[in-house]
Amino acid sequence: MSPEKPESPPDLAHNEPEVHPPIRSYGRIGGRALSARQKRLLDERLPEFEITLTGPGALDPNTLFKTLPDEIWLEIGFGGGEHMIGQARHHPNIGLIGCEPYIDGMVKALSGIETADLHNVRLYMEDARGLLAALKANSLARIFILFPDPWPKKRQQKRRLIQVDFLDTLARVLKPGGELRFATDVASYANEALAHFIAHPAFDWTAERAEDWRVPPVDHMTTRYEVKQLGDCRPVWFEFRKTAGEFSVP
Repeated sequence: MSPEKPESPPDLAHNEPEVHPPIRSYGRIGGRALSARQKRLLDERLPEFEITLTGPGALDPNTLFKTLPDEIWLEIGFGGGEHMIGQARHHPNIGLIGCEPYIDGMVKALSGIETADLHNVRLYMEDARGLLAALKANSLARIFILFPDPWPKKRQQKRRLIQVDFLDTLARVLKPGGELRFATDVASYANEALAHFIAHPAFDWTAERAEDWRVPPVDHMTTRYEVKQLGDCRPVWFEFRKTAGEFSVP
């Protein structure tokens, strides 16, 4: 029997993806006043893990780690860091880079890194596009984008991370055969993001049946955001693989 054809989320748009102007991070970079321990983590521990950028396209992420990793993985917008730390603990031979511009999230991640005594994590506390521009082409084996800000109001949706030009950027740094996981619990974002990925020549959707995107992957680490169930639909999990063929990236 042939595999069940994956069902698309409801109301998936099949039109050409709309091109928006370049986007940036919105919202408060800071948060509540920091405790003495949190200040210590930022002042003393963050410099141990923080990435310093080089020129465009010149940064080999392997050089960020004292021991050469088997692969380099990237998580964009790690929130409280639960998923990133869980992956780093379960895969000590992987070099894991986390991007998060918000101080509250960075402090939580540093606390978890210190508690678990991790050495295979590196951090970037700025907009991920700066890091992506600095990385060498084809240098990442895996990328996670889990529950990014959905900007649910129509007038805000131009701020969403998954846009055509951003997929070009991701395709440049991801190795052929490399994997990308995107998750959201907002139906309109699921529809829009899937349409963009399917239309992009660098990404193949790997789902073979509906359960492949309805059920969390076996290696997923649940985060506190998921538990809150703030979205308007059950989480969806879209897995993509970078094609081996040639394609043009502006």
